[in-house]
Amino acid sequence: MSNTSVETVTSTADRVKLGLAVLVVIAGIVGFSVLSAQPMPARVGVFVGGLVIAAVIAWFSEPGRRTLSFASESYNEVKRVAWPTRKETTQMTGIVFAFVAVMGIFMWVLDKGIEWILYGLLLGWK
Repeated sequence: MSNTSVETVTSTADRVKLGLAVLVVIAGIVGFSVLSAQPMPARVGVFVGGLVIAAVIAWFSEPGRRTLSFASESYNEVKRVAWPTRKETTQMTGIVFAFVAVMGIFMWVLDKGIEWILYGLLLGWK
């Protein structure tokens, strides 16, 4: 079963860009660790800066542009979703809680019944 819709990175330039982006992320992580004597905002800034620089480098590659296009299409799709109202959400949450409570009680009764049959009647331990 061959999936021909899988896209891979074929360009050498794209491979170099993505490899460089990975190295920048690793450098941000190492920078965060090495700067342990510095204040936390500086350390987090180095890490986040590494992520931002890596994202910019990756954006200039073909897979990066495809990912950005996919994210844009996904955002447009989310805007078209018919989200439930507050009343519908509250009602469904109440139904779920009630179902969980009823099932919890049912399982407890079933467990105690099996315990009584097994230990009380069959084994005579209680």
